[in-house]
Amino acid sequence: MTGRVPIPWATPILWGHEESFVLDALKSTWISGGRYVSRFEEELAAFLQVRHACAVANGTVALHAAYLGIGVERGNEIVVPGFAFMAAANIALHMGAIPVFAEVDADTWCVTAEAIERRISARTRVIVVVHTYGNVCDMDDILALARDRGVPVIEDAAEAFASRYHERFAGALATVGTYSFHATKTITTGEGGMVVTGDPAIHERVALFHSHGLRRKRHYWHEIPGHNFRLTNLQAALGCAQFERLDAIVRERKRIHRTYAAALKDVAGVRLQVFRPEVDPVLWALALELDPAAYPQGRDRVIEQLASEGIETRNGFYAASQLPIYPDCGPLPVCERLAKNVISLPTFPSLDEQQISYVSSSLAALRK
Repeated sequence: MTGRVPIPWATPILWGHEESFVLDALKSTWISGGRYVSRFEEELAAFLQVRHACAVANGTVALHAAYLGIGVERGNEIVVPGFAFMAAANIALHMGAIPVFAEVDADTWCVTAEAIERRISARTRVIVVVHTYGNVCDMDDILALARDRGVPVIEDAAEAFASRYHERFAGALATVGTYSFHATKTITTGEGGMVVTGDPAIHERVALFHSHGLRRKRHYWHEIPGHNFRLTNLQAALGCAQFERLDAIVRERKRIHRTYAAALKDVAGVRLQVFRPEVDPVLWALALELDPAAYPQGRDRVIEQLASEGIETRNGFYAASQLPIYPDCGPLPVCERLAKNVISLPTFPSLDEQQISYVSSSLAALRK
């Protein structure tokens, strides 16, 4: 390893009132629910231009709550992409539903209407699209297909908070949208999530399920067998402070995207994720596909080599067809190719130009 300060893959940025807001929540003694939770919900609903927002404990339970809000039942099929973080599929499995995996586009790495159509059946209850790495799926075609088939769509926008599609925000385009505020995400509450929808009936069910099936008007009366998916006031205080600085955070993430793209555009053997003209991405992570001809040592060895230079990177997602927990998933050639060759580079707002140059040149130097 060199004498350089190691470059992490991600680090949270606490630029604003995080400490004072969290301390205020602590001093108020409202450390479970509280006013920061409702403020966080209201501010994000206004920003995203959606009618309803429900803060939850993380992005995975956001998907669980969305399924419950829509009415997913045991035996229902849920169409999901085969290359993505597998939360949507895993929760479906836990609920007794059946995840049905669709191929993704070889350039954008997002699921397409054509791939979804090949997987829809009479048992399909919901379509889940995942806006991978901050890209946004081609929602016009997907929503047209969903309307034609009478199937609701959930957007898993965990990795795409503040990304836009035709000037509208990812997660606010379909029946329901879900977000994650994990420590590595665009804004963070440590762990946290949000469910948004324009459908009041779905929102009511989500709100009930996320808080034990209780209404505030009547203590301990369970209208439905709910869960505890609630976000705490302490976490929401952190989220409110992060949201105040969203413009600056987005600006820095876009700077990082531009700088990497410029540094890597002429590097043979490196293929950057493609973004359609109507997509204005805010990247969760800058990811790229390595050409095995240029990197015959393989992606995993490249990760090790970069680590020896003090650079932390991550492999791409595994394809569903590679995971033993999904033995009935058939072959997914594009997903499997991406799983083998995709690598994501350090991406966080305080990453400077010199660090990006070092990461990019180090990656280029590993070509054979």
